[in-house]
Amino acid sequence: MEIILLDDVPSLGKVGDLVKVSDGYGRNYLIPNKLAIKATPKNRKKLEHEKRLAQDKMDKIIRDAEKLAKRIEDFSCTISKPVGESGKLFGSVTSKEIEQYLNENGFQIDRKKIELEEPIKNLGVYTIPIRLHPEVAANLKLWVVKE
Repeated sequence: MEIILLDDVPSLGKVGDLVKVSDGYGRNYLIPNKLAIKATPKNRKKLEHEKRLAQDKMDKIIRDAEKLAKRIEDFSCTISKPVGESGKLFGSVTSKEIEQYLNENGFQIDRKKIELEEPIKNLGVYTIPIRLHPEVAANLKLWVVKE
């Protein structure tokens, strides 16, 4: 019997997989527990349509992330901080401050997406990676200047 999985089933497959199982397993366990449906031509067509819709949605999300990445690449961020005599900052520049600066300038980016390894404690120019999507990343140019 061929079935289409409606839920992840360990050692069998993931949602949307078309798998072949014994008649008893499918009829007595998977279908009554709503873990699967029979793989009729109508259900196969429906599955293909849903996969196509999901793929189109993912493509749109990736295109939007790439557009935002291009805008971020062209943007330059300048943060001024008070500095001591040796050129070290009083405090540091954190991802929270970078997020705040970006939000003030029209970018809606969560600070968790800003991949700052450690807070910045010196003056200079830095390239900060921002992970917009698992497949899309942007590099923000950050200038830390004397206040």
